[in-house]
Parts: sequence; structure tokens; C-alpha cells
Amino acid sequence: MPSFFGKYAGYAFSPLAVARLATTVVLLSVVSSLPAEAQSAVRVYRIGVMADTRYRDPQYQRSSDAFFDGLREFGYIEGQNIQFEWRNSEGHAERYPELAAELVSLKVDLIMVMTTPAALAAKAATNTIPIPILFVGAHDPVGTGLATSLARPGGNVTGLATLFPELSTKRLELLKELVPRMSHVAVLWNGANPANSLALRQTEDAARQLGIALRIHDVRAPEEFEPRFVTIAQQRPDALFVLGDSLTLQRRYDIARFALQARLPSSFESKESAAAGGLMSYGPSYPDMWRRAAFYIDRLLKGVKPAELPFEQPSKFQFVINMKTARGLGLTVPQSLLLQADEVIR
Repeated sequence: MPSFFGKYAGYAFSPLAVARLATTVVLLSVVSSLPAEAQSAVRVYRIGVMADTRYRDPQYQRSSDAFFDGLREFGYIEGQNIQFEWRNSEGHAERYPELAAELVSLKVDLIMVMTTPAALAAKAATNTIPIPILFVGAHDPVGTGLATSLARPGGNVTGLATLFPELSTKRLELLKELVPRMSHVAVLWNGANPANSLALRQTEDAARQLGIALRIHDVRAPEEFEPRFVTIAQQRPDALFVLGDSLTLQRRYDIARFALQARLPSSFESKESAAAGGLMSYGPSYPDMWRRAAFYIDRLLKGVKPAELPFEQPSKFQFVINMKTARGLGLTVPQSLLLQADEVIR
């Protein structure tokens, strides 16, 4: 292909035109020699995360993989155009206000939380600062004052709800089907999480309908589990019912181990808890929820207002039975339950 000057050879140009043309050629040459990142600066979004587990904890690998796969589908690559500022409460909810203030001071583009105490702390810290908050796994966002309604949250908090209070009834019914003579159940819950109150009330209502007596055991920090285990073992209930919460999820191995040693059939919300040795679990698919969280991040980073982005409710649930644990407890699982199960761990 002929050069520019060769192409226009024979044409007459004024000295001024020649000077301008030469300057343009030089500038184009300089720009083309710059690194790609200097030619087109890529914005790096900063996401603040508050949780009570370590960053990308291997215990939650399935959910973590689903989340980062989802981000890639929207063009977000960690370390390239998105960066995470992770803050860990280590199971102590009273630390969340401090962690939220720290993330606000970093001027993050978005704050992501996984538990109601963290969401409340983030909302308080951003009361006068327009930072959107994404809540993944919200139990009762309306009842806890985080949203006006699920359809139109109305503030700066939106995300994915779990329908957890409603699931408590179903979980208790499944446990009763497996242990028909069950009349006394120990309930382990985190009373420091205000979102759990509705789930506890619905569990109590379901227990009355099923003729089951409940004994409630409140645990609010990691060091409180062992004393509760001692008390529960002394009371000799027929089963253990664990209200889903980031704190009880974090200690699921300890809880499942205790239940097996105390010969207590146990019911949890998450599949991870059944995989850790719990007898059964029933709840939303967390990998699906975390993949969907990537969609919310994309919408919020592109300027969609949280007030107008509905809290999404789960459409897929998982019922898991751990047959190894059932055998360890000497239980025979009815065929009717096995047919209902989405997964049987053998």
C-alpha cells in the first residue's frame, strides 16, 4: 500500500498545511508506541466485602467459583477491572460498624454483605454517602428495616433473599417425617442476628402444630458453642434444629460432630452443613444465588439505583440427606424421603 505522501505526490500543499500534517503524523506515531493501558485507561471498581469468614474460604468453594464465574460472564476479572477489599469479623458481630466505617473511608464503589448485622452496619455507615449495598442471603430485609418492600427496597440496600423464615416450617416437617416419635427438639440459633427472630417465631408456630416442644439455645460468638453443646447434651432432646446464620454456618463441622456424638438427628439450612456431617438440610441453592449476585454487581456498578432493584427470591431449593450420618445414628430413612431428596450423600 502506498504511503500517505506517495499517494498524494504531485499535489501542491501550503507550508502551513505541510507543518500541520507533519505534526499529526508525529503525534500518531507517539500514541501508537504507548503501552495499551496508557492508550485506554481501564477503570478498576473496588468492592468492599464484610463477612465472618476468610476471603474465598475453601470451605465455600462451590459458591465462590459460581460467583467469580458469574463476574467473568459480565466482563469483570479480579485484579484487572475489579478489586475486593475483604473485611472479616471473625464471628464477632459487634465489629461490623468499625469494618463498615473502614470500607467507607476507602471510598469503595459498592459494599457486599452476607449477614444482617453487617448489612445494618453498612447501611448506618452510608446514611449520608451514596454507596450501594448488595446483601447476598438476606433472611428478612423488610422486617429488619433494610428495605421498604422486596419489590421496591427504597433505600441503598438490595440483593438476594433466602425465604429462610418460611423454610423453617418445611425443615421441621421433614425432620418429623424422619423421626416420627420426635417430641422434644433443641434449637440452636444466633440471637444477635435480628433477622433470625422471624424464623424462630415461625419455627415455634410449626412446632406447636406438630406437637413438638422446643428448647431454645442462643449462641452469639464462636466461644459460646461448647457451653451450649454441654447444656443440650444434658437435656437429652430427640433432635437438633439449627437456624441458618453465617455464624452457625461457619461452625457447621463442630455442630455436626457434636450432634453425631450426642446421637441427635440434626437439621440445617445449607447443603454445606449436610456435607459437613449433618443429617439433613433444606434450603436455597447457594451457588445459584452467588452466581446471580454477579448480575446485581453489574447492574449496581452501571448506575442502577438499589432503591429500584428488587430483592430477588430463590427459585431453586435443595433437600440433602447424609446417609452416612443416618447409619451412624442407627436411623432408617423412609423411602418417601429418599425420593424427595435432591441429593443423597453416601
